[in-house]
Amino acid sequence: MSEFTVRRAVAEDSKRLTRLVRSSRAYRGDYAAMVEGYQVGGAYIEHHPVFVAVDASDRVLGFYALLVDDAELDLAFVADGAQGLGIGRLLMEHMTGQAGAAGLKAVRVVAHPPAEEFYLRTGAVRTGTVAPTGHIHWERPELRYAIA
Repeated sequence: MSEFTVRRAVAEDSKRLTRLVRSSRAYRGDYAAMVEGYQVGGAYIEHHPVFVAVDASDRVLGFYALLVDDAELDLAFVADGAQGLGIGRLLMEHMTGQAGAAGLKAVRVVAHPPAEEFYLRTGAVRTGTVAPTGHIHWERPELRYAIA
């Protein structure tokens, strides 16, 4: 995985991160409402720890956003064409390292249902479900990463 690096996102990454979210195959069909009109804004990137996995030409392959005050993984996406390359695992390892450095003991994840298996494979434990709210009409798995 040495051809990929993780760096802190900057406000100028906003359009690329937004495009990655909105184009995700995982959010087609019934799940499309979750990302319709969604934007990863520059102010959001500057306010929260947002990290991107990039290739040698700084092409964004994935990213995550950690809400330190809430001890919650807010966003995690890997580009459709980059899935299966270990980028998601790399990002979750990085996220748990950042969480530990921030003094967190655990990180909560409210997962997109098709992503639950990924989180379980990368060390999260299921803790329950979150009821539907707003434009989300399905239960979502709730998971937790224990931070060493």
